[in-house]
Amino acid sequence: MQMLWKRFICEETAVGVVEIILILVILIGLVIIFKQQLTTIVNSIFEKISSQSDSV
Repeated sequence: MQMLWKRFICEETAVGVVEIILILVILIGLVIIFKQQLTTIVNSIFEKISSQSDSV
């Protein structure tokens, strides 16, 4: 019984690792695909922060 429990825990951990790797691959792919748009958004946000911090 204890051996089955250990095997179940090990299998579940492996599945979790595979899921995390797949999520990371998808996120990296999305960042690469939308790099230009993300850069534009981040730059505009920083420009707004800079201009509004001058008024404070």
